[in-house]
Amino acid sequence: MFAAVKDSWALLLGVMLLMVGNGMQGTLLGIRGQLEGIGTYEMSIVMTGYFAGFLIGSRSIPGLIGRVGHVRVFAALGSLISAVLIAYAAAPNWIAWSFMRVLIGFSFCGVYISAESWLNSSADKENRGQLLAAYMIVQSIGIVSAQLMLNVGDPSGYFLFVIPSILVSLAFTPILLSAGRAPDFSTETRMSFRRLWTVSPFGCVGIFLMGGIFSALFGMVSVWGTQAGLNVKEISLFVSAIYVGGLVAQYPLGYLSDRLDRRQMVTVLTAIAAVAMFYLFIATPGFAVLLPMAALLGAISNPVYSILVAYTNDFLDRAEMAAASAGLMFLYGIGSVAGPVVTGWMMETFGPQAFFLFISVLFACLTAYGLYRMTQRAAPSSDDTGTFAVLSPTVTAYAVNYTLDAVTDDPDAEARAEAEAHDNLRAAEAASGMALPLPADPQEGDTPFEGAADPAYGTNTEERQG
Repeated sequence: MFAAVKDSWALLLGVMLLMVGNGMQGTLLGIRGQLEGIGTYEMSIVMTGYFAGFLIGSRSIPGLIGRVGHVRVFAALGSLISAVLIAYAAAPNWIAWSFMRVLIGFSFCGVYISAESWLNSSADKENRGQLLAAYMIVQSIGIVSAQLMLNVGDPSGYFLFVIPSILVSLAFTPILLSAGRAPDFSTETRMSFRRLWTVSPFGCVGIFLMGGIFSALFGMVSVWGTQAGLNVKEISLFVSAIYVGGLVAQYPLGYLSDRLDRRQMVTVLTAIAAVAMFYLFIATPGFAVLLPMAALLGAISNPVYSILVAYTNDFLDRAEMAAASAGLMFLYGIGSVAGPVVTGWMMETFGPQAFFLFISVLFACLTAYGLYRMTQRAAPSSDDTGTFAVLSPTVTAYAVNYTLDAVTDDPDAEARAEAEAHDNLRAAEAASGMALPLPADPQEGDTPFEGAADPAYGTNTEERQG
């Protein structure tokens, strides 16, 4: 990984600075809103603005980039982000903040798409997986660092709003100076929701519910923290624990999901999370209990999101995965827009601990639906499933596609398949007592027969669906 990062360190540094700025403004607004006397439901509308803007951007920015180019979109949206981050403190009003959050979400979507495209264009088949893993890691480092930086100033003043504005402005310097020429860019393909539902109802419902969970978790956590009496340091540690837990658990749980029924893993994990969040709702424990619970919540939420994407792709040919990922991201976006609003209403109606009740209910719904789906269709064999890819809900559909390319584009797959065919032939020869000819090496221009299995993906779609 270090060799791959060495050639792209400036781009990754820029992405990390972007995440520091984004992570600071999300948590800081929840704390500042309480100080300004803004109500819980009004703050939920403010927080929803980011996810609404991100959803709008995911549909409109690719076309904008296609018309005017990466550099212009990148620079324009970056300037807009810096300006809005300063304007938060100048206009502490929930209506103004709501519009600003829409602009922030829209703009961050654009700069993420541009940065992810540049990152992919700088990678090759051998190091793409390592680069994208590094990309996910620096995102987590950026957000955790953002929480720690909240403790260097007073949330009632200007200073903590100036810091993310400066960092976001600085982030564009290494990206623009190191990215080289703008990469070729094409808008993502689309898959009808009817087709996506036919492929994997569990994937569709699960991603939608995870959108609600993530948006409530990262949009309303600081609002809950201030109402629950936590100080800035405790809130920052709580949010950091969520990200650290997710980062640590992704690979071990992903490894297991490649060898077990992914639906069983999701139902077990979500059941644990539902019980844990319901306990926080009814028990109101101290911070010594809240911190490990936050790590547990992150350790379940982030891997479950990735496992759901992997499960959906188990029923798809590689050519369909890009279109499916775009559809899943749209469902995730719809769930994200609803999450903070429903959470805010529940917190205003039932008290701040209803924050955990909402998350518990969504996890329980996902558990119940997973149990139901296991009675409707058999799980694909582990030999026929794709490889788990570490994904983050903070990335766009383009990074998802590049990640899927990295884990399915295996340069050693052909050699392994040839060796396996050779071994099978020799075993058949030994069993029959006859000498069988080895298969000839494929010649240029040869094409496989229709429906042939691709060793990188398992058997064809119809066989995988059973």
